[in-house]
This record gives sequence, structure tokens and C-alpha cells, in this order.
Amino acid sequence: MISDCHSAALVSRAESIDWLCVPRFDSPSIFGRLLDERAAHWSIRPTHIADVSRRYVDRTLVLETEFRTGAGTVVLQDVMPAGISEHGHELGSAAPHAVLRCVSCTAGDVEMEIEYAPRAEYGLVTPLLTRTEGGAAGRVGATVLLLSAPIELTIADSAVRARFTLRVGEAACFALQHRSISEPAPRHLRQPEIRHRIADTTMAWQSWSALHQQYDGPMAGAGPAQRSSSAGPHVL
Repeated sequence: MISDCHSAALVSRAESIDWLCVPRFDSPSIFGRLLDERAAHWSIRPTHIADVSRRYVDRTLVLETEFRTGAGTVVLQDVMPAGISEHGHELGSAAPHAVLRCVSCTAGDVEMEIEYAPRAEYGLVTPLLTRTEGGAAGRVGATVLLLSAPIELTIADSAVRARFTLRVGEAACFALQHRSISEPAPRHLRQPEIRHRIADTTMAWQSWSALHQQYDGPMAGAGPAQRSSSAGPHVL
């Protein structure tokens, strides 16, 4: 689970977001494959996977998944960003209702694939998707979705797909933003912006956690932060 304190997304071990309601927990879903295979998802993963492990970045809800393949290794970070420079109990007060995903190659060469197939109203409504400079835009009723991507995308059957290869030291970052048509339209986020927002949200969670990790008793080693960093693939 990742969250911005307004809503939450559920991410499978195959790095598919299979549940997300935005902008609130009680809003209709735009990803709902948890309920039905046809009810929408967003996956980013290697085309061939040998081993998967994942954890939360220490004292945060930033999810980090490592894929090891026969050709190399990539690490994917998933986060719902907080507002810019939020700290402590301000966490989430100005969250932009977005999902950020950044994949980095740490060894070898890894072929990746992305499939983004949003559906509104728990899978009942199919959006109109169009390619834009910098990604893809979608419209479903009063909902506007904007996907920022650093790669060329293909749209077919109301879904966005692409394959791309990352070599050691390279990274590709993606951002999904949600707006109502009554709000100002979002703009595409550039790669440095996405990386900065992930780092900023990581610090925001850690500043919030620091306010609540003061226990100094005999079970200090059994706290959530310790469990999540050591549990590897069994965290979620």
C-alpha cells in the first residue's frame, strides 16, 4: 500500500497498481483489477522476471521493488506524493492526488514493459485516451487524467503500452495526475521534477515518522520501521 493521506493505492508483487480511488478513499476507483481483471490497472515491470523482493524505504510509505532478471537488475519506487516541502504533521495537507513511479537500472540491461489501462467507476467507464507531447491524456466524464512518460507510447484498445530498455545507470520516471474538469488542468512533469518530488515525499514521511518513533522499551526492535526494512518480499 502507498498513500498520500487522502487515498491509497494497492500494488501487487508484479508491480501492477490494481486498486486506486482518487482523490479520496471513498471516491470511485480508476484502477480496480482487485475486483475484476477488466477493471483497470497500471503495471511497470521487466518483460522477463527471475526474482522479486520489496520493502518500504526506511520510515516511509515509499515502496521499493527490486527485480532481478537474467540480464540485469532494476529497482522501482512507487509513491503518492505529499505537498511540496511538507513536514511532520503537515504531511498530506496539500497532496496533489498523483502517483509517481521511477525505475532505475542498477546492473546489466533490462527490457521493461508498461501497460496503463485506467477505467472509471469501478471499471464501468472507459476513458478516451490520446497521445500528447510528454505522455498521454485521458478524459472520463468530469475526470481528467494525465500520464507523464519519458518514452514513446502506443494507444490501442483504450490502453497505453510501451516497451523500453534500461542500461545500468539509466532511469525512467512516470507520473499520473488526477484533476476534476473544474480544477486547473495539470501539466506534464519532467524527469527531474518527478525525482525531486519522490525525494521530498521520502523526507516528509521520515519527518512524520520521527515524531512517532520515540518508544524506548524492551520491544523497541519490533517496531514497524524495523519490520518493514527487514521483511523483504513479505512486507505486503
